[in-house]
Amino acid sequence: MVLQFQVWAFWLFQEAETINFDVRSVWGNMGVAAKLVVLCLFIMSAWSIGVMIDRLIAYSAARKQSRAFAPAVAGALREGKLDEAIKIADRFNKSHLAKVVVAGLQEFKAHQMSAEIPGEDIEASRRALERAEAIVHAELKRGVSSLATIGSTAPFVGLFGTVVGIMNAFKSISTSKSTGLGAVAGGISEALITTAVGLFVAIPAVWMFNYFSNRIEAFDVEMGNSSSELIDYFLKRTQQRAAAK
Repeated sequence: MVLQFQVWAFWLFQEAETINFDVRSVWGNMGVAAKLVVLCLFIMSAWSIGVMIDRLIAYSAARKQSRAFAPAVAGALREGKLDEAIKIADRFNKSHLAKVVVAGLQEFKAHQMSAEIPGEDIEASRRALERAEAIVHAELKRGVSSLATIGSTAPFVGLFGTVVGIMNAFKSISTSKSTGLGAVAGGISEALITTAVGLFVAIPAVWMFNYFSNRIEAFDVEMGNSSSELIDYFLKRTQQRAAAK
């Protein structure tokens, strides 16, 4: 078996020496279908890169502002300054925690200050927090699903180009009446290029989709913990006010 592989390798090497393969001319020699496949893959790649950059910037800003927001709003809440806590949350408008916390604070304050709104301020605040978490989750997930789509479809788009290249290779064999490597080099090059480009587009998209999914899960946990702690704070504050009366 090893000897047979060596014979095949020697034959391919001897055939390759007779082929004038120029990488720069590959695009010009590609068929219309293969060119369309490559263009489609580059458009998918450009879209995925744009989503990656946008999400990396958004997640970095959310993480950075949340680290500064958490201790600042905790200090205001310990002193019982709801208005100050809301103002702090408004300043950190890119923080996922601030977007959730400010919704709960505003709802709780509305029930505390308005006589027209009946009780159940804790339940109303919990519902406001849940709505805010769903909205922020959708904002964090924006565009990420397209990476999964690109990662799963790009190899098949490249495979389509591969099939077209193989068909052109067999067509060249039937036209030239030759079975040498030179007769199929053009079709094989189309097949390999489209396959390589498809993998080049799909692999980073899948990697980044998994990475962003893990980041979103971490953000969801942080928002859930913040909502739970805020509800506990509202309960303690309500109990203290009831005891004072």
